[in-house]
Amino acid sequence: MSVYLDHAASSPMRPEAVEAFVEASAVVGNPASLHRSGQRARSVLEEAREGLAEALGAQPSEVIFTSGGSEADSIAVLGGLAARESEGRHRMLVSAIEHPAVIGAVGHGAELLAVTRDGVVDATAAAGMIDATVAVVSVMAVNNETGVLQPVEEIRRLAARSGAWMHSDAVQALGHVPVDFGASHLDLMSLSAHKIGGPVGIGALLAGRAITPAAIGLGGGQERGVRSGTAAVALAASFACATRLAVQELEAEALRLGELRDRVAAAAVAAGARLNSRVDGAPHIVNATFGGIRADALLFLLDQRGVHASVGSACRAGVHQPSEVLLAMGRTVDEAGQSLRFSLGHTTTDLDITRLESVLPLAVEQARAVR
Repeated sequence: MSVYLDHAASSPMRPEAVEAFVEASAVVGNPASLHRSGQRARSVLEEAREGLAEALGAQPSEVIFTSGGSEADSIAVLGGLAARESEGRHRMLVSAIEHPAVIGAVGHGAELLAVTRDGVVDATAAAGMIDATVAVVSVMAVNNETGVLQPVEEIRRLAARSGAWMHSDAVQALGHVPVDFGASHLDLMSLSAHKIGGPVGIGALLAGRAITPAAIGLGGGQERGVRSGTAAVALAASFACATRLAVQELEAEALRLGELRDRVAAAAVAAGARLNSRVDGAPHIVNATFGGIRADALLFLLDQRGVHASVGSACRAGVHQPSEVLLAMGRTVDEAGQSLRFSLGHTTTDLDITRLESVLPLAVEQARAVR
Protein backbone atom coordinates (compact mmCIF):
# COMPACT_ATOMS: atom_id res chain seq x y z
CA MET A 1 0.00 0.00 0.00
CA SER A 2 1.44 3.37 -1.04
CA VAL A 3 0.48 6.44 1.01
CA TYR A 4 1.32 9.78 -0.59
CA LEU A 5 1.65 12.55 2.00
CA ASP A 6 3.69 15.08 0.04
CA HIS A 7 1.00 17.16 -1.67
CA ALA A 8 2.71 20.41 -0.69
CA ALA A 9 5.55 19.37 -3.01
CA SER A 10 3.31 18.24 -5.85
CA SER A 11 -0.23 16.88 -5.92
CA PRO A 12 -1.40 14.16 -8.34
CA MET A 13 -3.26 15.57 -11.32
CA ARG A 14 -7.03 15.55 -11.14
CA PRO A 15 -8.69 13.44 -13.86
CA GLU A 16 -10.63 16.48 -15.04
CA ALA A 17 -7.40 18.48 -15.38
CA VAL A 18 -5.84 15.66 -17.39
CA GLU A 19 -8.88 15.62 -19.66
CA ALA A 20 -8.69 19.40 -20.14
CA PHE A 21 -5.00 19.11 -20.97
CA VAL A 22 -5.53 16.36 -23.53
CA GLU A 23 -8.38 18.22 -25.20
CA ALA A 24 -6.44 21.49 -25.43
CA SER A 25 -3.34 19.65 -26.64
CA ALA A 26 -5.20 18.86 -29.86
CA VAL A 27 -5.43 22.57 -30.66
CA VAL A 28 -2.84 23.42 -33.30
CA GLY A 29 -1.18 26.81 -33.53
CA ASN A 30 0.78 29.47 -31.71
CA PRO A 31 -1.64 31.85 -29.94
CA ALA A 32 0.48 34.79 -31.10
CA SER A 33 -0.08 33.90 -34.77
CA LEU A 34 -2.66 35.77 -36.83
CA HIS A 35 -4.04 32.88 -38.89
CA ARG A 36 -7.15 30.97 -37.88
CA SER A 37 -5.24 28.14 -36.19
CA GLY A 38 -3.36 30.67 -34.11
CA GLN A 39 -6.52 32.54 -33.22
CA ARG A 40 -8.22 29.32 -32.16
CA ALA A 41 -5.28 28.64 -29.84
CA ARG A 42 -5.59 32.23 -28.58
CA SER A 43 -9.26 31.65 -27.85
CA VAL A 44 -8.50 28.57 -25.72
CA LEU A 45 -5.76 30.49 -23.87
CA GLU A 46 -8.02 33.43 -23.14
CA GLU A 47 -10.83 31.15 -21.98
CA ALA A 48 -8.36 29.67 -19.50
CA ARG A 49 -7.31 33.14 -18.38
CA GLU A 50 -10.93 34.16 -17.88
CA GLY A 51 -11.72 30.96 -15.98
CA LEU A 52 -8.75 31.41 -13.69
CA ALA A 53 -9.63 35.05 -13.07
CA GLU A 54 -13.24 34.21 -12.24
CA ALA A 55 -12.22 31.55 -9.74
CA LEU A 56 -9.73 33.87 -8.04
CA GLY A 57 -11.66 37.14 -7.87
CA ALA A 58 -9.42 38.79 -10.45
CA GLN A 59 -9.82 40.44 -13.83
CA PRO A 60 -8.56 38.49 -16.86
CA SER A 61 -6.10 41.28 -17.65
CA GLU A 62 -4.55 40.76 -14.21
CA VAL A 63 -3.57 37.13 -14.94
CA ILE A 64 -0.01 36.68 -16.20
CA PHE A 65 0.78 33.06 -16.99
CA THR A 66 4.23 31.86 -15.90
CA SER A 67 6.13 28.58 -15.83
CA GLY A 68 5.18 28.10 -12.18
CA GLY A 69 5.12 29.67 -8.75
CA SER A 70 8.88 30.18 -8.64
CA GLU A 71 8.93 32.31 -11.76
CA ALA A 72 5.90 34.26 -10.57
CA ASP A 73 7.68 34.96 -7.27
CA SER A 74 10.87 36.04 -9.02
CA ILE A 75 9.03 38.46 -11.30
CA ALA A 76 7.14 39.91 -8.35
CA VAL A 77 10.15 40.67 -6.15
CA LEU A 78 12.92 41.33 -8.66
CA GLY A 79 10.66 42.87 -11.31
CA GLY A 80 8.88 44.88 -8.65
CA LEU A 81 12.14 46.34 -7.40
CA ALA A 82 13.43 47.10 -10.90
CA ALA A 83 10.18 48.84 -11.85
CA ARG A 84 10.36 51.26 -8.93
CA GLU A 85 14.01 52.11 -8.51
CA SER A 86 13.55 55.27 -10.57
CA GLU A 87 11.10 56.46 -7.88
CA GLY A 88 13.83 56.27 -5.27
CA ARG A 89 12.48 52.98 -3.95
CA HIS A 90 15.58 50.82 -3.73
CA ARG A 91 14.64 48.37 -0.97
CA MET A 92 12.65 45.14 -0.91
CA LEU A 93 11.48 43.31 2.20
CA VAL A 94 10.74 39.59 2.35
CA SER A 95 9.80 37.43 5.29
CA ALA A 96 12.43 35.09 6.70
CA ILE A 97 10.25 32.03 6.00
CA GLU A 98 9.57 32.55 2.31
CA HIS A 99 9.89 30.00 -0.48
CA PRO A 100 13.42 29.93 -1.98
CA ALA A 101 12.11 31.82 -5.04
CA VAL A 102 11.42 34.81 -2.78
CA ILE A 103 14.02 34.53 -0.05
CA GLY A 104 16.64 34.13 -2.75
CA ALA A 105 16.15 37.86 -3.33
CA VAL A 106 18.38 38.37 -0.27
CA GLY A 107 21.22 37.78 -2.72
CA HIS A 108 19.93 40.83 -4.61
CA GLY A 109 19.79 43.04 -1.54
CA ALA A 110 16.44 42.10 0.02
CA GLU A 111 16.05 42.59 3.76
CA LEU A 112 14.41 40.01 6.01
CA LEU A 113 11.25 40.46 8.06
CA ALA A 114 11.63 38.47 11.27
CA VAL A 115 9.18 35.82 12.48
CA THR A 116 8.18 34.64 15.94
CA ARG A 117 8.89 31.19 17.35
CA ASP A 118 5.39 30.26 16.20
CA GLY A 119 6.43 31.01 12.62
CA VAL A 120 4.36 34.18 12.20
CA VAL A 121 5.79 37.33 10.64
CA ASP A 122 6.36 39.97 13.32
CA ALA A 123 4.12 42.81 12.12
CA THR A 124 5.38 45.19 14.80
CA ALA A 125 8.97 44.77 13.63
CA ALA A 126 7.83 45.08 10.01
CA ALA A 127 6.18 48.41 10.74
CA GLY A 128 9.56 49.83 11.72
CA MET A 129 11.14 48.73 8.43
CA ILE A 130 8.53 49.74 5.85
CA ASP A 131 8.95 53.30 4.60
CA ALA A 132 8.95 55.33 1.39
CA THR A 133 12.22 53.74 0.23
CA VAL A 134 10.63 50.27 -0.07
CA ALA A 135 9.60 49.12 -3.54
CA VAL A 136 7.97 45.79 -2.69
CA VAL A 137 7.11 43.75 0.39
CA SER A 138 6.59 39.98 0.10
CA VAL A 139 4.88 37.83 2.73
CA MET A 140 3.46 34.43 1.84
CA ALA A 141 -0.14 33.56 2.70
CA VAL A 142 0.53 30.03 4.01
CA ASN A 143 3.98 28.74 4.84
CA ASN A 144 4.90 25.80 2.64
CA GLU A 145 6.71 23.90 5.41
CA THR A 146 4.62 24.55 8.53
CA GLY A 147 1.20 25.51 7.17
CA VAL A 148 1.19 28.60 9.39
CA LEU A 149 -1.09 31.41 8.12
CA GLN A 150 0.62 34.78 7.86
CA PRO A 151 -0.74 38.28 8.73
CA VAL A 152 -0.80 39.33 5.08
CA GLU A 153 -3.56 41.90 5.45
CA GLU A 154 -1.84 43.60 8.39
CA ILE A 155 1.43 43.83 6.46
CA ARG A 156 -0.43 44.97 3.33
CA ARG A 157 -1.90 47.93 5.20
CA LEU A 158 1.58 48.94 6.35
CA ALA A 159 2.90 48.65 2.79
CA ALA A 160 -0.01 50.65 1.35
CA ARG A 161 0.58 53.41 3.86
CA SER A 162 4.10 53.90 2.53
CA GLY A 163 3.25 53.30 -1.12
CA ALA A 164 5.12 49.98 -1.38
CA TRP A 165 3.75 47.20 -3.56
CA MET A 166 2.53 44.18 -1.59
CA HIS A 167 3.14 40.68 -2.93
CA SER A 168 1.98 37.39 -1.46
CA ASP A 169 2.97 33.88 -2.49
CA ALA A 170 -0.40 32.11 -2.27
CA VAL A 171 0.77 28.79 -3.72
CA GLN A 172 -0.05 26.81 -0.55
CA ALA A 173 -3.20 28.82 0.14
CA LEU A 174 -5.02 28.01 -3.09
CA GLY A 175 -7.50 25.19 -2.58
CA HIS A 176 -7.01 25.18 1.20
CA VAL A 177 -7.99 28.66 2.42
CA PRO A 178 -10.05 31.29 0.59
CA VAL A 179 -8.17 33.18 -2.12
CA ASP A 180 -9.75 36.31 -3.61
CA PHE A 181 -7.34 38.66 -5.34
CA GLY A 182 -9.75 41.54 -5.70
CA ALA A 183 -10.94 41.42 -2.10
CA SER A 184 -7.37 41.10 -0.82
CA HIS A 185 -6.31 44.46 -2.31
CA LEU A 186 -2.88 42.95 -2.92
CA ASP A 187 -0.77 44.30 -5.75
CA LEU A 188 0.78 40.96 -6.69
CA MET A 189 0.00 37.30 -5.97
CA SER A 190 1.77 34.09 -7.04
CA LEU A 191 0.07 30.77 -7.77
CA SER A 192 1.04 27.32 -9.05
CA ALA A 193 -0.97 24.61 -10.80
CA HIS A 194 0.67 21.40 -9.61
CA LYS A 195 -0.05 21.98 -5.92
CA ILE A 196 -3.81 21.69 -6.56
CA GLY A 197 -3.96 18.78 -8.99
CA GLY A 198 -3.03 20.71 -12.11
CA PRO A 199 0.00 20.12 -14.33
CA VAL A 200 3.64 20.85 -13.58
CA GLY A 201 5.07 23.68 -15.65
CA ILE A 202 2.55 26.46 -15.26
CA GLY A 203 1.60 29.05 -12.68
CA ALA A 204 0.40 32.62 -12.63
CA LEU A 205 1.31 36.01 -11.30
CA LEU A 206 -1.75 38.11 -10.57
CA ALA A 207 -0.84 41.78 -10.96
CA GLY A 208 -3.24 44.65 -10.40
CA ARG A 209 -4.05 46.61 -13.53
CA ALA A 210 -2.07 49.60 -12.28
CA ILE A 211 0.91 47.40 -11.35
CA THR A 212 3.54 46.50 -13.94
CA PRO A 213 6.69 44.76 -12.71
CA ALA A 214 9.72 45.04 -14.95
CA ALA A 215 10.44 42.04 -17.17
CA ILE A 216 13.32 39.97 -15.78
CA GLY A 217 13.79 37.96 -18.97
CA LEU A 218 14.12 38.69 -22.67
CA GLY A 219 11.66 37.85 -25.43
CA GLY A 220 8.45 38.89 -27.08
CA GLY A 221 6.64 39.97 -23.92
CA GLN A 222 3.62 37.81 -24.69
CA GLU A 223 2.21 38.09 -21.17
CA ARG A 224 1.45 41.79 -20.71
CA GLY A 225 5.04 42.70 -21.55
CA VAL A 226 6.11 41.20 -18.24
CA ARG A 227 6.77 37.58 -19.17
CA SER A 228 7.97 36.20 -22.51
CA GLY A 229 7.65 32.87 -24.26
CA THR A 230 5.12 31.02 -26.39
CA ALA A 231 2.05 30.47 -24.27
CA ALA A 232 1.46 26.90 -23.04
CA VAL A 233 -2.18 26.66 -24.10
CA ALA A 234 -2.88 23.12 -22.89
CA LEU A 235 -1.19 23.74 -19.54
CA ALA A 236 -3.23 26.92 -19.07
CA ALA A 237 -6.50 25.11 -19.82
CA SER A 238 -5.62 22.36 -17.35
CA PHE A 239 -4.57 24.89 -14.69
CA ALA A 240 -7.86 26.74 -15.02
CA CYS A 241 -9.80 23.48 -14.69
CA ALA A 242 -7.91 22.41 -11.56
CA THR A 243 -8.35 25.85 -9.99
CA ARG A 244 -12.08 25.89 -10.64
CA LEU A 245 -12.48 22.50 -8.95
CA ALA A 246 -10.22 23.40 -6.02
CA VAL A 247 -12.20 26.56 -5.34
CA GLN A 248 -15.57 24.83 -5.71
CA GLU A 249 -14.58 22.09 -3.27
CA LEU A 250 -12.69 24.28 -0.82
CA GLU A 251 -15.17 24.44 2.04
CA ALA A 252 -15.86 20.71 2.22
CA GLU A 253 -12.28 19.75 1.45
CA ALA A 254 -10.82 22.07 4.10
CA LEU A 255 -13.07 20.43 6.69
CA ARG A 256 -12.17 16.91 5.53
CA LEU A 257 -8.43 17.55 5.38
CA GLY A 258 -8.48 19.42 8.67
CA GLU A 259 -9.82 16.32 10.40
CA LEU A 260 -7.17 14.15 8.77
CA ARG A 261 -4.46 16.69 9.63
CA ASP A 262 -5.46 16.54 13.29
CA ARG A 263 -5.04 12.76 13.22
CA VAL A 264 -1.58 13.13 11.68
CA ALA A 265 -0.61 15.66 14.32
CA ALA A 266 -1.88 13.40 17.11
CA ALA A 267 0.03 10.44 15.68
CA ALA A 268 3.25 12.47 15.53
CA VAL A 269 2.85 13.67 19.13
CA ALA A 270 2.08 10.12 20.30
CA ALA A 271 5.34 9.04 18.65
CA GLY A 272 7.24 11.64 20.68
CA ALA A 273 7.35 14.55 18.26
CA ARG A 274 6.93 18.26 18.92
CA LEU A 275 4.75 20.14 16.44
CA ASN A 276 5.95 23.16 14.49
CA SER A 277 2.50 23.68 12.97
CA ARG A 278 -0.42 25.48 14.57
CA VAL A 279 -3.95 24.22 15.19
CA ASP A 280 -5.28 27.31 13.41
CA GLY A 281 -3.04 26.78 10.39
CA ALA A 282 -3.84 25.53 6.91
CA PRO A 283 -5.71 22.21 6.90
CA HIS A 284 -3.21 20.25 4.84
CA ILE A 285 0.24 20.55 6.47
CA VAL A 286 1.74 19.07 9.64
CA ASN A 287 5.38 19.74 10.51
CA ALA A 288 6.87 17.83 13.42
CA THR A 289 10.29 17.55 15.06
CA PHE A 290 11.31 14.06 16.17
CA GLY A 291 14.03 14.80 18.73
CA GLY A 292 17.18 12.71 18.50
CA ILE A 293 16.30 11.29 15.09
CA ARG A 294 17.72 12.33 11.75
CA ALA A 295 14.79 13.34 9.57
CA ASP A 296 16.23 11.73 6.45
CA ALA A 297 16.61 8.41 8.30
CA LEU A 298 12.99 8.48 9.46
CA LEU A 299 11.91 9.52 5.99
CA PHE A 300 13.69 6.47 4.54
CA LEU A 301 12.12 4.11 7.07
CA LEU A 302 8.65 5.47 6.31
CA ASP A 303 9.34 5.17 2.60
CA GLN A 304 10.24 1.51 3.10
CA ARG A 305 6.78 1.06 4.59
CA GLY A 306 5.10 2.82 1.67
CA VAL A 307 4.55 6.21 3.32
CA HIS A 308 5.91 9.15 1.34
CA ALA A 309 6.47 12.35 3.33
CA SER A 310 9.08 15.13 3.14
CA VAL A 311 11.87 16.75 5.12
CA GLY A 312 10.58 20.20 4.12
CA SER A 313 10.61 22.25 0.95
CA ALA A 314 11.12 20.17 -2.18
CA CYS A 315 12.73 23.12 -3.98
CA ARG A 316 16.33 22.47 -2.96
CA ALA A 317 17.32 20.16 -5.84
CA GLY A 318 16.82 17.06 -3.68
CA VAL A 319 19.52 18.08 -1.19
CA HIS A 320 18.57 17.64 2.47
CA GLN A 321 19.66 20.63 4.50
CA PRO A 322 18.37 21.91 7.85
CA SER A 323 15.16 23.80 7.20
CA GLU A 324 15.78 27.53 6.86
CA VAL A 325 12.15 28.10 7.83
CA LEU A 326 12.62 26.32 11.17
CA LEU A 327 15.94 28.06 11.75
CA ALA A 328 14.20 31.40 11.24
CA MET A 329 11.65 30.28 13.84
CA GLY A 330 14.44 29.90 16.39
CA ARG A 331 14.95 26.16 16.16
CA THR A 332 18.48 24.80 16.51
CA VAL A 333 20.33 23.26 13.58
CA ASP A 334 19.78 19.83 15.14
CA GLU A 335 16.05 20.45 15.56
CA ALA A 336 15.75 21.73 12.01
CA GLY A 337 17.41 18.53 10.82
CA GLN A 338 15.02 16.34 12.80
CA SER A 339 11.77 17.60 11.30
CA LEU A 340 9.36 16.05 8.82
CA ARG A 341 6.48 17.53 6.86
CA PHE A 342 3.31 15.56 6.14
CA SER A 343 1.06 17.25 3.60
CA LEU A 344 -2.39 16.16 2.47
CA GLY A 345 -4.45 16.71 -0.65
CA HIS A 346 -7.39 15.69 -2.78
CA THR A 347 -6.32 12.02 -3.01
CA THR A 348 -5.67 11.57 0.74
CA THR A 349 -8.04 9.10 2.40
CA ASP A 350 -8.91 7.88 5.89
CA LEU A 351 -7.08 4.65 5.10
CA ASP A 352 -3.92 6.60 4.25
CA ILE A 353 -3.88 8.17 7.70
CA THR A 354 -4.71 4.86 9.36
CA ARG A 355 -1.66 3.40 7.63
CA LEU A 356 0.52 6.28 8.87
CA GLU A 357 -0.82 5.82 12.40
CA SER A 358 0.18 2.17 12.17
CA VAL A 359 3.72 2.50 10.80
CA LEU A 360 4.94 5.79 12.32
CA PRO A 361 5.61 4.43 15.86
CA LEU A 362 7.53 1.49 14.40
CA ALA A 363 9.59 3.71 12.13
CA VAL A 364 10.40 6.11 14.98
CA GLU A 365 11.41 3.25 17.26
CA GLN A 366 13.71 1.83 14.60
CA ALA A 367 15.20 5.24 13.84
CA ARG A 368 16.00 5.79 17.50
CA ALA A 369 17.66 2.38 17.72
CA VAL A 370 20.07 3.02 14.84
CA ARG A 371 20.99 6.68 15.35
